[in-house]
Amino acid sequence: MGWDEWEELKARAAERQSTSMQVNHVPGDPGGTEASLEVRQSDLAKIGDHAFKLHMRLWDEARVQVASTETAGAGLKGEGFALGGALEHVSTRWEEQVRSLRDACGHISNHLEFTKKTHRGDDHHIGSALNTIETLTQGFDDRVGGPGARNPVYGTEKEKKDS
Repeated sequence: MGWDEWEELKARAAERQSTSMQVNHVPGDPGGTEASLEVRQSDLAKIGDHAFKLHMRLWDEARVQVASTETAGAGLKGEGFALGGALEHVSTRWEEQVRSLRDACGHISNHLEFTKKTHRGDDHHIGSALNTIETLTQGFDDRVGGPGARNPVYGTEKEKKDS
């Protein structure tokens, strides 16, 4: 490979990178705060609530005509019309699709409830761990306080006697 060919390949690669999208950070908010990926409990609750309501509505509203469609299909089939079998088939497939959609809504609702509980527990655990680390760090830091002064993390002599 010659030098000119190498330079041409590098230039092509640079062009491809400049025209493609690559996200490796989130730019700051014009208001001054940094953008972050954050999950708010209220957002999860709204999504879960909508999924649950849709789950319930599908059962009540999407199945309204199933019985009459099945009856019509059976009647037409009994009279020798090919449309009767097709109508029964459509009714069966409709029922399967509604069931599948209801299951998906149920999974979304249940998963978001689980996610809320898990994140709440994780936040509590992380907060406790960070508080403990901060306290330990202060206890081991010899630079806290002036020369010869007690580290305030250990309390005063009076607090020791009282406990």
